[in-house]
Amino acid sequence: MKTKRLTKLLLLLAAFALFAAACGGDDDDDATATAETEAPAATTEAMVEEEPMEEAMSMTPGDGVSVTMGRADWTTGYFQAELYRQLLTELGYTVSDPAELELGPNNGYVAMAAGDMDFWVNSWYPGHKAWLAGELPDGSLVGDHLTVLGEEMIAGGLQGFLVTKSFADEFGVYTLDALNSNADAIAAFDATDPVPGNGIADIFGCPESWTCDNIITAQIAFSGWENITQTIAGYDAMFVQAVDNANAGIPMVAYTWTPSAYITELRPGDNVYWIGVDNILDDSNPTGIEGGEQYDQTGDGTGGYAAIGADQCPAAADNADGLCPIGWIAADILATANNDFIDANPAAKALLEAVKLSVIEVSLANVDQEAGAAPGDLATAWIAENRATVDAWLEAARAAA
Repeated sequence: MKTKRLTKLLLLLAAFALFAAACGGDDDDDATATAETEAPAATTEAMVEEEPMEEAMSMTPGDGVSVTMGRADWTTGYFQAELYRQLLTELGYTVSDPAELELGPNNGYVAMAAGDMDFWVNSWYPGHKAWLAGELPDGSLVGDHLTVLGEEMIAGGLQGFLVTKSFADEFGVYTLDALNSNADAIAAFDATDPVPGNGIADIFGCPESWTCDNIITAQIAFSGWENITQTIAGYDAMFVQAVDNANAGIPMVAYTWTPSAYITELRPGDNVYWIGVDNILDDSNPTGIEGGEQYDQTGDGTGGYAAIGADQCPAAADNADGLCPIGWIAADILATANNDFIDANPAAKALLEAVKLSVIEVSLANVDQEAGAAPGDLATAWIAENRATVDAWLEAARAAA
């Protein structure tokens, strides 16, 4: 993995090599001299007097402006947060360390609406739209004070459930619906799950307040999975147990996502499969939670399916189009900012609108972070390796100031 990444980065460095711009030569001087000789002196002077002076573009339009930046409390968003921080710093802004304001989305959007946090780049839509529907003490909605910006990673958040491969093959349970209705599979699962002996398959879900915990609860209610429930706890601890189970052939189902390094340990087609969902959650809000209509995973009617083959998602074989009924729409990972902040800082707004990231590159950064690299160092290296692209983003931001 690291060798492949190094090769790719070397190619990027070669592709984005900087070339020195010509400063002008003798031909330019000769042309200028000829023009001055042929033009009447009075006309030349008039032209000099009447031609307006172009105002130089500020390279650091953020000088003197302090920015309070936050980040979400999942490690797979640390790299992006640090990347944006460093980009804003190049524009002259003084940006706080996002690690100093690490919040779950339940608190993050309220903090932005109140002006306690200017922005973050860890929004997952449509799921996080539910938080924008929250009402503040003054009667306004959280979303009234916020703006969603840019195209950081459109449809970048592939997400779904993974199941131990050997267990799924033994019992032929390739969807959660099949698991729910198979008494023998439920019994085998229940024997070693987080709450053994309760007669229910306890699957690894999400921490409280990540939003995905609410969506999973809604999916269970929507699909009528009376024999399945969600374990809500710290994600990394659950993930470690999920990997151990999958490698040992012990039954487990776990929610996960990309971009992340998680998919390098729970490997679809190797030790796990993507497990399907027969009925994709719509906007009916089966749990009645405030804003729960936004948990809809159907999108425009085509959501909840992914182009994943039957070797990694056996449930795909039952679909005429060969798509995996993964049950989740691929989320748009975007920036969200306080309205007053972006109104007062057009350069920052333009930067947030300009940045687009590759899911593959972010995933590789997450792999390196998992191996011990610091997010700040990874962001610094990424900026250096993609200098031409970065400079275009910064130029757009400066032009908007």
